[in-house]
Order: sequence, then C-alpha cells, then structure tokens
Amino acid sequence: MPHVASDYELVIRPTRGWFHLNLADVWRYRDLLFLLVHRDFVAKYKQTILGPAWFILQPLLMTFVFTVIFSKVAKIPTDGVPPVLFYLAGLLGWNYFAQTLQSSSDTLVANASLFGKVYFPRLVVPLSAVISNCFSFALQLATLLCVWAYFKVFTSSGATFGFSSAIVWLPLLLVQIAGLSLGVGLWLSAMTAKYRDFTFLTALIIQVWMYATPVIYPLSQISEKWRWLAVLNPMAMPVETIKYMFVGRGVVIAAYFAVSVAMTLLLLVSGVFVFNKVEKTFVDTV
Repeated sequence: MPHVASDYELVIRPTRGWFHLNLADVWRYRDLLFLLVHRDFVAKYKQTILGPAWFILQPLLMTFVFTVIFSKVAKIPTDGVPPVLFYLAGLLGWNYFAQTLQSSSDTLVANASLFGKVYFPRLVVPLSAVISNCFSFALQLATLLCVWAYFKVFTSSGATFGFSSAIVWLPLLLVQIAGLSLGVGLWLSAMTAKYRDFTFLTALIIQVWMYATPVIYPLSQISEKWRWLAVLNPMAMPVETIKYMFVGRGVVIAAYFAVSVAMTLLLLVSGVFVFNKVEKTFVDTV
C-alpha cells in the first residue's frame, strides 16, 4: 500500500529541470517570507542613531551632490525643472532598483550556512529583498511629494511642472522595476556562487549602470541618432517615465517602453532559470 503523507509531513522532491518555479511552495512559506522582510527592514539600520531616517537622508544627500556638481558646475540641463526635484524624481526608481539588486545579488553565498541546514524555497530570500525595499521606496516617495509640494506652492517655478495623468501607472512601473532588479540579482547571485569576483564587481556594476541611466540627465539630451542605444538599458525608460509622471517632462515612447519590458521579462526568466540550476548544487561547493 503506497504511503500517503499526512498533514504533519513535508515531502521534499527533487526539482524537474532547470526552470522549476514552484510558487505554491513559496506561498506555503509565506510566514518565513514576512519574517525575512521584517528582518531586512529592521536589522539594516539596527544600532544606528537615525534609523529609518537614512532612507530619506540618502536620496536628499545624493540630490544635494548632484545639484552642486552636475547642475551648478557641469551645467547639465534638467528639462526646465528645478534640479532638486529633477534629481529626486530620477533617484526614486533608481534607488529601489539598486537597493534590491544589491540585496539579492549575494543570496546564495550570504545564506549558504542556512541553506545547508534546513529546506525552504531559495527564492524566498531574494523575494524578501524585493518586498522590504518597497518600504524605503514609500519613504522616498513621501519625501519627493513633500519637495514637489514646496516647489509647486512656494516658488515661481511651480508653473513649469506638474503631475502627468500617467502617474496612475506607477504601481505597475514599480512591478517592472522589481522584476528587473530581481532578475539581474538572481543572475549575479548565481555568478557569485561560482566566481567570487562578482562580490566586488556588483558595486561597480551598479555605479556604472547609474551613469548609463538618465538619472542625472534627461533622455532628451541624447541625440535621436544614438537614443536607441540608451534605450537598450532596461532601466532607462522606468526612470524617465517616473520623471514624466511627477514633473510632466521626459521622452516616453511606447516602442521604447516595449523594449524595456521585453528585456525585463528576458532577464527575469533567464535569472530564475540560472538561479534554479546553481542553487541545486552550490552548497556542495561553497
């Protein structure tokens, strides 16, 4: 008579093929997911004086540096928008992408001891980074709205910018950024498990990627002849679209956005594919 698992038993079976996305398992371990989200959010700034205020101070300090160097010294135009508002809007989507990518890029190596002791879907860990960084996104969004209101009400430049109706699509845009950062993070996590050089390369990749993204300059400053090259960067359109949503300025074209979404899906699917392949055996070689 075949054995039937009871409610108190968990049957662990080997995965079939490389692309094995068992979402039912992830849902079953949702309590662990929420626990990791809480850990990521609370522990990140534990024993700091300012705590979660760093989520607000970091983009403000970066905005100040960008304003002085790129607006005042380098004289890079900001599409007629106040530089502080322009850079804050650009950093909103970029910071979420960079923080999630950084958190998920060392998933396998950083949690090797845990993975070797107990079973749970490995995808839970990078997913926790995607969710926990939504809280920092919300705080930075609130900061942007406060600065937006100040410039709109108390300065003469208030008449030069305004919300776009496209802002209703912000949640979907956040989903795309989350999927892109998760996909690239899974790629880097798998590569780091095999080649530790990527531990040092990740920070450099994020830094160079930011300058290849229209965070500190408008996409309109790139000639149409070479704009297609900039659009091959899948983060270019999300960052440009967020600026368009909040200040009404930006080059947002459906064809460009379709390329960005297609590349996001490609990186996400291939990232899960490679992550599933590596996570099966990395504990034996880590």
